Amino acid sequence: DVQLVESWGGLVQAGGSLRLSCVHSEFTYNFSICCMAWFRQLPGKEREGVASFSFGASITEYADSVQGRFTISQDTAKNAVDLQMTSLNPEDTAMYYCAERSGTCYLEPSWYNIWDQGTQVTVSS
Repeated sequence: DVQLVESWGGLVQAGGSLRLSCVHSEFTYNFSICCMAWFRQLPGKEREGVASFSFGASITEYADSVQGRFTISQDTAKNAVDLQMTSLNPEDTAMYYCAERSGTCYLEPSWYNIWDQGTQVTVSS
């Protein structure tokens, strides 16, 4: 089965930066039809889309709340998708998840069927 393994969450001060990485378990996967995306969720809140990366078209999409501050990118050497987060603020505190689907990218979590275990990001004021 395909697995996603996420790493590098943690605690950071407001204004700081953090980089998350999500590694895809299958190196022989057909990434030309793959979309990987990042989501986040607060306790009691719905999971929301943060950023997505379409491997075939190299197209990225961002939520308005992170546009200009977060960057999603492909790391081909690691078979991973990274999320570089800058100018973090306390409102970015959440559990962050990466997810994968075949086909078109969406920032709607219901479209994804493969998820990682999540990592906590906490931004202190």
